[in-house]
Amino acid sequence: MQRQPLIILTGPTAVGKTALSIGLAKALNGEIISADSMQVYRHMDIGTAKIKPEQMQGIRHYLIDELEPSIEFNVATFQSKCRQYMKEIYSRSKIPILVGGTGFYIQSVLYSVDFSQTETDNLYRKELADFAKHKGNEALHARLMEIDKKSADAIHPNNVKRVIRALEYYKQTGHKISEHNEEQHKKESDYQFRYYVLSLPREILYERINRRVDLMKEEGLTKEVKSLLEMGCTRDMVSMQGLGYKEIIDALEGRDTLDHAYERIKQETRHFAKRQFTWFRRERDVTWLEKEKFADEEALLRYCINDCKEYLKIEK
Repeated sequence: MQRQPLIILTGPTAVGKTALSIGLAKALNGEIISADSMQVYRHMDIGTAKIKPEQMQGIRHYLIDELEPSIEFNVATFQSKCRQYMKEIYSRSKIPILVGGTGFYIQSVLYSVDFSQTETDNLYRKELADFAKHKGNEALHARLMEIDKKSADAIHPNNVKRVIRALEYYKQTGHKISEHNEEQHKKESDYQFRYYVLSLPREILYERINRRVDLMKEEGLTKEVKSLLEMGCTRDMVSMQGLGYKEIIDALEGRDTLDHAYERIKQETRHFAKRQFTWFRRERDVTWLEKEKFADEEALLRYCINDCKEYLKIEK
């Protein structure tokens, strides 16, 4: 059976995925599915650096502004919705382009990762959540480090939901979730794909991150977080755990100053970009696009268009 074409464009935050994705979609008859864990939420535009309608240039986007912040969005939900949208895109003889920096989300679709093996243990999850609340996220993370160092290295201590999931998986199966993920990762993909990872030298990327956070401050991130809290959002919601939101909540609730909160956002975002690089370096079948090696954005776009036409046998 002929495998369907799929284009993936990823890389760390602030590397410049948006402009390239639009260029590719226009040139190759594509539509874009966001592989971002935060841009799916409505009312959360500034802190997620969400693409603006005018930037879309008429290209259809999916998994942007689809859920209220009170709804939990996770990798299994992403996988299900993404597959549904891909089916729609293929039915119109177009090519899906997955764009975003959440590596596990991309992997879940590309290699059809199976999430059905264990049931949710709400009692154990609550026990772990209470432990984190009273002893701190670092203490919960230390428990994961004891049983599954590889997972602990890949999951940030503040990502309590994923830490809990990894501990729950170990309790239910006696196996490490990192081993399960590696096993899933050995699967062959059902798609004929090109998996691009955009990169920039670290000092340039970090400068871009700092500028982006300054722009978020100017555009009104503080006001955005205030309005979310007024809508009834709380700091324990998955959406409010996102970078830029939890730090501003700390400031608004008196645990930090606003100036320091913005410095923390810069630092945490730089750390996040570093972890993203670590993740993508472990991925197989990826094509690294080192932006500094291209004359300009146009040359980079031309390279990707020609590369996709060759490997994916696209006629357009």
